[in-house]
Amino acid sequence: MNKNRWLIALSAIAIHLSIGAAYAYSVYKMPIAEQMGWSDSKITIAFTIMMGLAGFAAALFGNFVEKQGPRRSAMLAAVLFGLGQAGAGVAILVDSVVLYWLTYGLLSGLGMGIGYIAPVSTLVKWFPDRRGLATGMAVLGFGAGSLITAPVAVSLMSAVGISNTYFILGASYFTFMMLGALYIAPPPRDYTVAGMEAVVAKGSKKTTADLAQLSAREAVKTKRFWMLWTMHLVSVTAGIMMISVASPMAQEIAGLSVAGAATMVGIMGLFNGGGRLIWAAASDYLGRANVFILFFAAEVVIFFLLPMTTNTIIFQLFIFLVVSFYGGGFSNLPAFAGDMFGTKQLGAIHGYLLTTWSLGGIFGPMIVTFVKGATGSYIPVFYIFTVLAALALLVAVALRIDVTRERRGIAQKEAQQQETDAVSHA
Repeated sequence: MNKNRWLIALSAIAIHLSIGAAYAYSVYKMPIAEQMGWSDSKITIAFTIMMGLAGFAAALFGNFVEKQGPRRSAMLAAVLFGLGQAGAGVAILVDSVVLYWLTYGLLSGLGMGIGYIAPVSTLVKWFPDRRGLATGMAVLGFGAGSLITAPVAVSLMSAVGISNTYFILGASYFTFMMLGALYIAPPPRDYTVAGMEAVVAKGSKKTTADLAQLSAREAVKTKRFWMLWTMHLVSVTAGIMMISVASPMAQEIAGLSVAGAATMVGIMGLFNGGGRLIWAAASDYLGRANVFILFFAAEVVIFFLLPMTTNTIIFQLFIFLVVSFYGGGFSNLPAFAGDMFGTKQLGAIHGYLLTTWSLGGIFGPMIVTFVKGATGSYIPVFYIFTVLAALALLVAVALRIDVTRERRGIAQKEAQQQETDAVSHA
C-alpha cells in the first residue's frame, strides 16, 4: 500500500496531540487538592513520575521501535497511555494517591515515551528534504495538546467531576492514538536517497552533508553529544518548571483568575506546539546552533526581568516565549543530532538525548516546589534559571564554533581531494 507522507504526518500529530495532554496538568492540581485534600507535593509527584519516565522510556525503547516498527509501538503506547489516564479516574474514586502515581504517573509516562519516539524517527525518514520541518510536525501535536485539553478538562470537571473527566479523556486519547497507529509506517528503503535527489535536482534547496555517520554508541562518546545534551537539559528544565506551576504561579504573581489562568495554560499549548513547528522550520535556514543561541540569550533576559514585571500581558508574553523555546528545543533536537551524527541510528541517539526530558521533568518541578516551599515566593526561581540559561548560552556558542570548524575542515579535505582527482585525470 502506497502511503502519503502528509497523512503520515497527520497520524503522528494525532498520536502526539493525545500524549501532549500532559501539559495541561496544572489545571487538575487545585480541583484535586480541594476535593481529595491531597497536598500539592503529592499531586506534583504524579506529574514528576510521568515526565521522568517518559524520557527514559524513549531512550529504553528506541531500539524496540526500530525493530517492531512505528505501528506496533504506537499501539502499545495507546494502550499504556489510555489505561494510565483512565486509571487516574479510578484512583480518585477510591481516594488512593499511590494508585494515582502508578496510573497517571507510571503507565502514562511509559505510554508517552514510546508514543513520542515512534512518530519522530519515522517522519524524519519520510521528509529527507526538510529535516527541521519534519521534526517540527512530528512534535507539533505534542506541544499543542494542552490547547485542547486545558479548557475541555476544566469544563468536564465542572460538569461531571474529576474521575469521569479522566475516563472520558482517557478513552478519547486511546481512540486518537490507535487511529494514528493504524496508518503510520516507515517509508521504502530507498526513499531517503530518492527524495533528496529529487529536491536537489530541482535546485529548490541546498543540502548540507552530515558531519558523520555514527552509531549511538559512538555518538555518546563525543563532546558534541554532551554539549547538545546539556543545552537541552537546561531548556527542558526551564520549560517544565513553567508548565508544572503555570496556573497557580499566574494567579499568585500576575493576579489572574482561575478561568484566566486556565486560558493562559491553553495558549501556552499554542506557543509550545507552534514553537516546535516554527523554530524547527526556521532552523533549516538559520542553522540549529544559531536557533539554540537565540533561545538562551532571550531566556537570560526574560528570567532576569520576570520578577520585576507587573504588567499581566507582558508577564504572560514572557511565559509564552519561554514555552515556545522549550517546544522549539524538542523539535530541533533530533534534527541537530542528525546533522552531527547522521541518520544511521538517529532513533537510538535521539532516545539517549531524551534522557534530558526525564531529568528536566524531575528537576523543573523539584526546584520550583522546593524554592516556593522554602521562601514562600516564586521570584527566586527566576534568578536560578537566569544563571542556568547563561551557562547554556555559553555551551551553545561553543558548540556552534566547534561545528563550524569541523565543517570547514571537511570542506577543505573535499576541495583537496577534488584537486588531487583533477590532477590524476589530467
